[in-house]
Amino acid sequence: MTADTVLFVDDEQNILNAVKRLFMSDTIDVLTASTALEGMELMKRNTVAVIVSDNMMPGMNGIAFLEWTKTVSPDSVRILMTGYADLHSAIESINRGEVFRFVTKPWNDTELSQIVLDSIDRYKIVSSIKSADEAKLLSLAQTIELKDPYTKGHCERVATYALMLADGMDLSDVMKKNIKYGSWLHDCGKIGVPEIILNKPSELDDEQFATMKKHSRWGADVAKTAQLPEPVVNIALYHHERFNGEGYPLGLKGINIPLEARVVAIADAFDAMTSDRPYRKKLSKEEAIAVITKSKSSSFDPALVDIFVSVITDFVFNKEHGK
Repeated sequence: MTADTVLFVDDEQNILNAVKRLFMSDTIDVLTASTALEGMELMKRNTVAVIVSDNMMPGMNGIAFLEWTKTVSPDSVRILMTGYADLHSAIESINRGEVFRFVTKPWNDTELSQIVLDSIDRYKIVSSIKSADEAKLLSLAQTIELKDPYTKGHCERVATYALMLADGMDLSDVMKKNIKYGSWLHDCGKIGVPEIILNKPSELDDEQFATMKKHSRWGADVAKTAQLPEPVVNIALYHHERFNGEGYPLGLKGINIPLEARVVAIADAFDAMTSDRPYRKKLSKEEAIAVITKSKSSSFDPALVDIFVSVITDFVFNKEHGK
């Protein structure tokens, strides 16, 4: 079996037949089991990237089964599927089984397919991080960017700008490595954001923006699952916090925002402003520098902005003059 193996566990054969048909054309291997015990045997014999389990089954229920899978395959991404969409089951499944998604029956084929494919990407990211394979890790970060063609090359450019700032601050080599990894992975939570939101040609409405904002928590969860250093997790989680406390997800303010996240926030904003997006044209580097300078103390750490403006101005000048 390949790393793209998905296990579906459900006591209704028609459900298992339906998911087999749904993923027939995808380049994934689908395993099915009608009981948790059958699922256990398959888990022992196969490397499974994603587990999708029904909850209400005879014998062991889905929550207990997913909790068991943590012991034999902790990196597998777990999804609970149930016809009983009650809050208690959702909370229990998240707490006990570390469930990534909660899907209700009847499902929408497009949504289920996207959730499973996103979960495979998540599994690959965690596996690559744990293998400490930088080339593979960057490649996967670039694969996530393919969901949004406007962000092609974004993670590498953010890393470049963030490391320029880190150099200007004389940060340690260990912190620079964490900033590089964090820059590559800062948007990895977007694997859970629908492409219709990522590629919308106009500004997002409130509901869509609420979904988009979840990517920081989802990305931090991936980094935690892969047991990455705390600074990398912090970058994924806090890169949208604002120095004045008006950012997300926690509304942290000032130096309560971890330093590494304050660094990447500036680099991320600079690259976003100097890149075309569906809803606006890019700014020149000089225009972006002016915006960031005006955002001192509101969006960004003023001390870091001063250093960034210095290093990026030198960078732009040298590039324009072929140095």
